[in-house]
Amino acid sequence: MFNFIPAIDRYIFRLVIVPMLGVFALAASLLLLEKMLRLFDFVATEGGPVGIVFKMLLSVFPEYASLAIPLGLLLGILLAFRKLATSSELDVFRAVGLGYGRLLRVPFILAGILMAVNVALVFYVQPVARYTYAQLEYQLRSGALGASIKVGEFTTLKDRMALRIEESEDQGRQLKGIFARVANTKGQVLSISAREGNFLATSDSPDTIILRLTDGTIVQDTGAGDKTPRVLSFTRHDLPIDLPQIEEFRDRGDAEREYILPELLRIGWSADETDAKRDASQASFNYRLVEVVMMALMPLLAVALAIPPKRSTSALGVFVAIVMVVSYHKVNQYGEDVAALGRVDPTLALWGPFVIFAALILWMFYRVAYVPGGQAIGALETAMSKIGKGVGKLFGKKKRAPELAPAE
Repeated sequence: MFNFIPAIDRYIFRLVIVPMLGVFALAASLLLLEKMLRLFDFVATEGGPVGIVFKMLLSVFPEYASLAIPLGLLLGILLAFRKLATSSELDVFRAVGLGYGRLLRVPFILAGILMAVNVALVFYVQPVARYTYAQLEYQLRSGALGASIKVGEFTTLKDRMALRIEESEDQGRQLKGIFARVANTKGQVLSISAREGNFLATSDSPDTIILRLTDGTIVQDTGAGDKTPRVLSFTRHDLPIDLPQIEEFRDRGDAEREYILPELLRIGWSADETDAKRDASQASFNYRLVEVVMMALMPLLAVALAIPPKRSTSALGVFVAIVMVVSYHKVNQYGEDVAALGRVDPTLALWGPFVIFAALILWMFYRVAYVPGGQAIGALETAMSKIGKGVGKLFGKKKRAPELAPAE
């Protein structure tokens, strides 16, 4: 089907795509797992439904994906070229006249595709997803998502009703062992106990639900001290419950990270906006852009760190690659924060580290590709080799001296 693609490109694509997808899935899964544990604890504390956890995870997935995509691209290319180097296939390719520029054709195509995906994520999908997450969190805290009534505790509704249940089934829809105390403005109090009950929605008033009680007793206190309370038994009784009024959530755009690309450009370079607003918008725009542009240099960095010294299988380059990418990301985050405060020009705060990092990557790639026997991290490889040998001698078993044969 893809016979029109050269065999060498198909081969490199297979070597790159498998570890790239594996690293992306692993990184995204670890980030989501850590977030999921915190969300389960938060939702349980607020008494919300379990299903909201997965909606909130879906909202944070674009942010984690934009971090995992560059890391997956880098390590996918790095592991592919490391395999070529350690199996001596890379030497064969170089011997037949295939330079690094030709071998990196497929990695650069993949980088271009993933850059387009990341542009869509950071400039359009992430801002909306961030707002959705904040909205779900607000609704959960305010009770708009139907937080369940806690079993064995009194729950106050609208400051005039106290409700307590002994058991809850079917995710809070079926209640057993119910006690309710309802008061009105005239001082009248109803004390209601019922064997079981369930909540029903009303079509005429969305702000009111019905608690249908079964097999219970109502004790009515009219507020007059000289009158005996009335006691009524019932088989079924509908108790209307007014839901608390919940304020509408704010509009999108409370923070610059919730703005999409056209909004960032409009606010960041508008004379009608305040200096603080312009600085924050320009910082956010440059931060997102520089994170995407750096992906274009990932193939060069991967190759520079993938090739170990001859007769060595050291995986130090993998560790260095992860450290460099994470460190650069943290530097960009700090640059965005400082630029948003107006202390440093956004161009200098974010594109300055980019120029330095890009120059370092180009130098590392030049050492590997054009200097005979050159190594981008040769000094680190040598140092780690010495440390490894020292540790091996320190913890290794001492060889026993051979015993001499007895003289005849």
